[in-house]
Amino acid sequence: MAAPNIVNVTTIYGKTAYAQLTTTLSNVITNGSTSGNVMKVNDVLVANYTTSSIQANVVIGRGSSVYYLAGNMAVPANSTLVVVAKDSSIYMEEGDYLQANASSATAAQVTCSYEVIY
Repeated sequence: MAAPNIVNVTTIYGKTAYAQLTTTLSNVITNGSTSGNVMKVNDVLVANYTTSSIQANVVIGRGSSVYYLAGNMAVPANSTLVVVAKDSSIYMEEGDYLQANASSATAAQVTCSYEVIY
């Protein structure tokens, strides 16, 4: 697990990940422990497409520890919670993973826009 040097970047791929949220924290983005990549997360959006308010969690995992980007955040009915925006992007090192869940298994989806840098 390392933070690869991005001074001499040769390749940057723009990616978008989508996931249906359940009540269990599940991987949305993973950066393999030997990938040689850094991932720059530009946007994380949680969309509640139901008529009831829900709570959502979004975490970054490193090893066996998780760090909350959003913890039990209320997402009102028929609305979207911006967890990470381009002006507050974060980097994921090798071995890091981004996970999310919601209080209802059929109410929300997450969209993550990110760059794979190597």
